[in-house]
Amino acid sequence: MIDSFTGEYSFLSNFYLCHVRYLSISYRSAEHAYQAAKTNKISERRKIRQATTPFLAKKLGQQITLRKDWDTTRVAVMRAIVWFKFERNPKLRKKLLATEDEGLVEGNWWNDTFWGICHGKGENHLGRILMQVRKELQ
Repeated sequence: MIDSFTGEYSFLSNFYLCHVRYLSISYRSAEHAYQAAKTNKISERRKIRQATTPFLAKKLGQQITLRKDWDTTRVAVMRAIVWFKFERNPKLRKKLLATEDEGLVEGNWWNDTFWGICHGKGENHLGRILMQVRKELQ
């Protein structure tokens, strides 16, 4: 079981710096792409895209106008972004496939129980998406 996307497994994190193309736009990380996808306003997307770090992209993503369908589309959007991250980057794809059949859990201390697991509780959507993408890339 891989229960933390840090250290040798930091490449599994959305905060890992790597080019990710989503909707024909290149981003510095999956986090940049995800935060930009939360809004339909081009000016807000541009500002997030230009953020120098994934942490800043996330902060900016908390200040934008959410698109109306976000609650029902966010998992599908994340899945597409994670797919593009690994499908289009051979080195990252190889590292993901090297995790073989390990369970992938986005363990965290910041109480994200939707995308990960904190203190043994959570839905682990990001971990589940990573395992689905890994299976499809095999």
